[in-house]
Amino acid sequence: MEIKIGTSGYSFEDWKGPFYPTDIKKGKYLDYYIKHFPTVEINSTYYRIPHPAVMTNIEKKTPDNFEFIVKTPNLLTHKRKFTTEEINQYFDCLKPMFESGKLKGLLAQFPYSFKFSLANLDYVEKCNEILHPHELFIEFRHDSWVNRTMYDTFKKNNIGYVAVDEPQLNGLLKPDMFATTDTGYIRLHGRNAEKWWNGGALRYDYDYSDDELEEWKKKIEKMRQKAGKMYIFFNNCHLGQAVKNAREMMQKFNL
Repeated sequence: MEIKIGTSGYSFEDWKGPFYPTDIKKGKYLDYYIKHFPTVEINSTYYRIPHPAVMTNIEKKTPDNFEFIVKTPNLLTHKRKFTTEEINQYFDCLKPMFESGKLKGLLAQFPYSFKFSLANLDYVEKCNEILHPHELFIEFRHDSWVNRTMYDTFKKNNIGYVAVDEPQLNGLLKPDMFATTDTGYIRLHGRNAEKWWNGGALRYDYDYSDDELEEWKKKIEKMRQKAGKMYIFFNNCHLGQAVKNAREMMQKFNL
């Protein structure tokens, strides 16, 4: 099983010192990042759809074997109201990475309020159809989605399921590892239960212990006969803790 480990985004001012040199310019963040990691999630596309030139500049900075996962706009996952023109704009922004072969999938992160129902499952299937031919990975925040109907539907339609690590609060998903396609996908958000609901960006203020990373390593090892590839992204980005934990995980797999 091929394992790719990275972080959820890379453009953070508070990574200066913990990861980036203190005198680095923002335009050089990615140049530095790619020396340490083979993949990254682009999350800025959730907030607004960038001009294709922006994505071209990002793509050109990376080596041929670098891999991107790009987040879908909140128009699809949170507002769930969008036009054909907006979808076309999103596809245009993806072209530079898609045509270079570096775009490996799209990440759709649905909110906690988006709970399981057949109507909502149909909507997820619709998103998969709209975003074809790109491989779609779905992250849920509400545990009602972990059921046989979802699993069978994802398997049938080749929709990727995203396993998550987050605080064990009522309604949130448990840290279970399974995949619905040949590609496994994990996002580790941290376990800051105190700040999760009302802490804003501080919800991601968490440093995983070695024991906690080892728990995930064991779960990932069990997937070796079930998946051909595994993405592991750390989203506990506060003060560069995602970088620290991603590096530690890479060492566990001798990457």
